[in-house]
Order: sequence, then structure tokens, then C-alpha cells
Amino acid sequence: MTSSVLTDLRDGVVTVTINRPESLNALTRETLEGVGESVAEAATTARALIITGNDRSFSSGADLQGSVQGGGVGLDRANAIIRSIIDLPIPTIAAVSGPAAGIGCSLALACDYTVMSEESYLMLAFTKIGLMPDGGATALVAASAGRHRAMKMALTAQKVWAKEAADWGLASLVTPAGEHLSRAQEIAAQWAQGAPLAFAASKEAINAATLTELDDAFDRELTGQTDLRASKDFAEGVAAFIEKRGPNFSGE
Repeated sequence: MTSSVLTDLRDGVVTVTINRPESLNALTRETLEGVGESVAEAATTARALIITGNDRSFSSGADLQGSVQGGGVGLDRANAIIRSIIDLPIPTIAAVSGPAAGIGCSLALACDYTVMSEESYLMLAFTKIGLMPDGGATALVAASAGRHRAMKMALTAQKVWAKEAADWGLASLVTPAGEHLSRAQEIAAQWAQGAPLAFAASKEAINAATLTELDDAFDRELTGQTDLRASKDFAEGVAAFIEKRGPNFSGE
């Protein structure tokens, strides 16, 4: 069986690739754990980290089939992995193609630097299935883009394409289609030759100044999402998604 997470270490740079192309890299609990293990290993083996997906997608979010079967990704564990990416002492890059949606959006924004292919987009699609943003997204988006843009993403569930994401402060660099990974590799290679203590101190200081609400956001999202997952609206939202029809939400 092909691994759902591929890891490559080269010249001080670890590249972690989410590898479920048949589902646009939808995240299962196993896949997310694989990302977490690779991130933990990178802390001791690498000088820079890239997280990416295959050419069609970064990640389309949590695997809804798992939600139907009662599994899901495990939000408490997902939050711990998002936190581990933010706290990693080495510089991190998300190299994004296609969608970075749901928890996939949180994974991308947890990185220090986000390189987006021009045909890629960020999306908080949660309300379409009766849920709220999670994975720290309520803090991560607002910290970079501001309250009203965070509200727009959360309440409309619209796609934020790469150019707009850069204008909003959610993307560091936009590349021509297909060049996102090679550009991320060039930047990571430069960082791998840089001053690791200075990088670590800079990251810690900036994150401490800008993500003061992240842990509280994790707690609020976990409580809210737990309640929402027990609602009839969530069951209807997932059923409508799988059946490819519009949902009929009742507020229950």
C-alpha cells in the first residue's frame, strides 16, 4: 500500500508530501498523524521544512467519508500538530497547488511562508456542512488578514484565489502554475544555509506577538465543533455533500 505521507530529506530540507491524490489529499487521522510524525522528526534532522501535496491539490480538508463512519481526523490531535508546526524552530514553507481547504487551509497557514501556485486557493468550507472553522483557523486567518476577511472566509465559504490571498496577507508568494514547489525548494535551500539560532528566535518572537489567541482559539473551536458535530445540520450537510445536492439545514 502506498503511504499517504511521503518524506524526503535532501541537503538539510525535509519535504513532506500529502499523498492521497484520489481524494485531492483529503486528510484522514492516519494521514494527519503521518504529517505530525514527519514534522517532529524534522526538528532534529533538518534546517528547513516544506509541506506540500501532489500537483492537483495541497489538501481538500478532512476526509468526510471518515466523518460519516464516525472517525474523523481527531480535532484535539489535529490542533497539537498545527501547534507543532508553528513551534518548530526551523523555517517552514507551505507549497500550495489546487485547494488548501478546511484543515488543509490551517496546515498551510501554520507555516511561516506560503508559496501558492496561481491556480490554487484557500477555503474555509466548514459552514457548508454545518460546522465552524477549526485547526486554529479562526486565529490564523484573522492574525494575517484581519477580522472582516476572516468573517468573509468563514461565513461565505468562498474560495480565496492565490492573488487575492497574497493581497490579504495570507500568501507570501504567488508563482506561475506548477512552479510553487520548485520556488519553495529554492527558498528552503537558502534557509538551510542560514543562521538557525536567529531563525528560531525570530519565529518565536513574531508568533508570540501575533498568535496570542491561538490556544484559546483551539479550545473554542474544539468545544464548538464537538457540539456542531452532534447536530442534525452536520449530518444533513455531510449527506448533501456526498449525494451532491444542496443541504436543507433546520437549525437543529
